Amino acid sequence: MACRLWQDGHVEAEERVARGTAGPIHYLLRRSARSRTLRVTIDRRLGVVVSVPLPTRRGWARPERAVERFLLEREAWIRRHLDRQARERAIVAARGPLGHGALVRYRGELHRLRVLAPASGARSRISREAADGDGPDELVVRVGSADRRSLSEILAIALRARARAAIEREIARHAPALGVRPTAVMVRDTRSRWGSASRRGRLSFSWRLVLAPPEVLETVVVHELAHLRVFGHGPGFWALVASRRPDHAVWRRWLRDHSYELHVAFAPPAAELVPQEPSA
Repeated sequence: MACRLWQDGHVEAEERVARGTAGPIHYLLRRSARSRTLRVTIDRRLGVVVSVPLPTRRGWARPERAVERFLLEREAWIRRHLDRQARERAIVAARGPLGHGALVRYRGELHRLRVLAPASGARSRISREAADGDGPDELVVRVGSADRRSLSEILAIALRARARAAIEREIARHAPALGVRPTAVMVRDTRSRWGSASRRGRLSFSWRLVLAPPEVLETVVVHELAHLRVFGHGPGFWALVASRRPDHAVWRRWLRDHSYELHVAFAPPAAELVPQEPSA
């Protein structure tokens, strides 16, 4: 059976279906030169993605049987993650599209977004203001008259700056106690990791951590600082993390449970996947 080729700029893969005990499992089969074995990921937009080595690698010319067996063995895990993502998408969709009146999360709490008409001045400004009455607090966006950026860009850039300030405060608080000193700190919009640390002392964080409760951001900062002393996740590493955040497991769980929500916040609509004709 011929399979369509899907491409969205990041993933090029064949659309496939495996037989599961609870029904079909739709997945994208991606062949990658970097893959050394079969790997399954649950992508927030693409669903189940199976990465396998190139067909020129011995034993991988026809991987369909191995893929179907692998998916069947892990069917419960796959469906659990897909169900959770579906619930998260429904919750986010119910809050409405990004715009005036939408509910958005900031520092762990839901805020009502209030967008004011362009005013004099080139720069847009964002402020957090208490709500009148019992409603949620507000994130107020005062759009500059000369600002041609989209609302999502205005929010992302402003909150990225706030994230950097919060991350640097936590580093200044915890690094001396852990006996480490980062050589560089980067704040990015990462897709797969909330934070990372290199053996050269370079730390990287997702700016979207500022959307989570402050305890989550602090936990991720402590986690990466601890890696400057201990690489790996053995008992010694977790003891080091717990010395600064004894409740780190609670906040790591919060981050897992809200991962989808944070990653899609303030993002422009993702480009639809475009079906391509399979190459010869």
